[in-house]
Amino acid sequence: EVQLVESGGGLVQPGGSLRLSCAASGFSIGSYDMYWVRQALGKGPEWVSIISSGEYSTYYADSVKGRFTISRDNAKNTLYLQMNSLKLEDTAVYYCATPSLDYWGQGTQVTVSS
Repeated sequence: EVQLVESGGGLVQPGGSLRLSCAASGFSIGSYDMYWVRQALGKGPEWVSIISSGEYSTYYADSVKGRFTISRDNAKNTLYLQMNSLKLEDTAVYYCATPSLDYWGQGTQVTVSS
């Protein structure tokens, strides 16, 4: 059975940091492009970051560039998103996903508030 399980979300003050994890099972994340996507309340989904298979190139939305870092540990079959200098507008549910296979996690809530 394929599963993507996110964790690491929570409540943090502006300027703080969080590290999201996405544990995969049923397939190898190293073989696929992996995405972090977020959705704020009342808004559509927004891709945040991508790490490609193979060369492991990384891509970031302009809104998070320089603050977020995506990475993967193939031995643990886990995807990560290190989020630093968090802003109020980063508040959203964060999902990991493999769009090419249409696999999505259940999401983890990140709330940035003072």
